[in-house]
Order: sequence, then C-alpha cells, then structure tokens
Amino acid sequence: MRVKICGITRPDQGRAIAQLGATALGFICVPQSPRYVSPQQIRSVVEQLSNLGPGVEKIDRIGVFVNADPKIIEETVAIARLSGVQLHGDESLEYCQDLRQRITTVEIIKAFRVKNAADLGGISAYLKGVDAFLLDAYHPDQLGGTGQTLDWRSLQTFQPGLPWFLAGGLNPNNIQTALSQISPDGVDLSSGVEKSPGDKDLEKVSLLFERLRA
Repeated sequence: MRVKICGITRPDQGRAIAQLGATALGFICVPQSPRYVSPQQIRSVVEQLSNLGPGVEKIDRIGVFVNADPKIIEETVAIARLSGVQLHGDESLEYCQDLRQRITTVEIIKAFRVKNAADLGGISAYLKGVDAFLLDAYHPDQLGGTGQTLDWRSLQTFQPGLPWFLAGGLNPNNIQTALSQISPDGVDLSSGVEKSPGDKDLEKVSLLFERLRA
C-alpha cells in the first residue's frame, strides 16, 4: 500500500518521514495554504532524500495544486524535481489531458472532495486523463487538511478503474478502522500527523506505521 504524508514543509521532517516508511511525500503548492512551500523549498527537501539508501531515494514527490496555470505546474515540476502532481481543485478532464501532454513522465492524481456517495458519479469521466484518484472529505471553506473524515461505508463498493488514495481525517487512531472497512490502494495523511499546519509530529508518524504494520 502507498502511504503519502502530505503538507511537508521542513527538510529534516521530510527525511525522517521517508526513513519511517512513507512511500510518498506531498507538498502544498497553493500560496493561500498555511502549508505552502515554494518550488525551491520543495527541492531542498528532495535533496535530503538523495543519500538515504536504495529505495528510499526513489520516494514519490507529489506537488498539490488547485486550479493552477499548467505552465506554473510544469515549471514547478522541473525546479522541485517532482515525480507527481495532485490536482485538488475543479480541474476538467480537458485540463488534465492538456497537462498530460506537458508532463508526460509525471504521475497525475485527481482529487475529489466527497460529500456523499452521489459525488462519486463523475469520477469515471477522468479515467483517460489521469493515473490515480484521491478521495478527500468535503469542507465548504477548505480544500484539504481539515481533519474531517469520509463515510467509509459508502466507499465499500467503490471501484474506479484506477488506483486510488483515501484521504480525509485519517490519523494513527482511526487508520485501522478505516482499512478494515475499505481497501484503497493508498492512504494520504496530513493534519492527522501534525502538531500544527506544516509541522509534522514524528511520534504520530511512527505510530501510524506501527499501526499499518499491525
């Protein structure tokens, strides 16, 4: 299972989280977010991963964008050495397909904020435009990192045709309950392993991986 820890802001924490077992680090590329990091800051984290040994240096580096100019995404990917991008806004299928032409070797993850099961209906339209999906909890004012959970039972029959991440309010205390009900291809955590926005709690991250291994 892929485990993405999102909202990384500090090189030392990015390195430690990679060593603890994360398969992906997420970076918020939305200037309005309290977890925002510039392309140069992301690169400084990525450079900390270069000497961690076989496998760890290949950890996925995912930039999170919201309705961004595709040119900005393309430039950020190059500067920050991202291996993937997560689109967390209202990006259309056409937008995703255009972005695919710009960054042909980079994974594209389309995120959807889900209020109820009816919101899952439009996801299949993106099958030919992206590589993976991410389901996050809906919040009227925030795009992510809210700490709110999804109704996991409503996802028990969710089979989108592509790999998908479960996000939304996951933490070390509820991860086992969530995974006992549904079987995503990956999980994405941010506020559930933080002291404050952008400042990760390494004890919580360590506990998360203990629970996942159990």
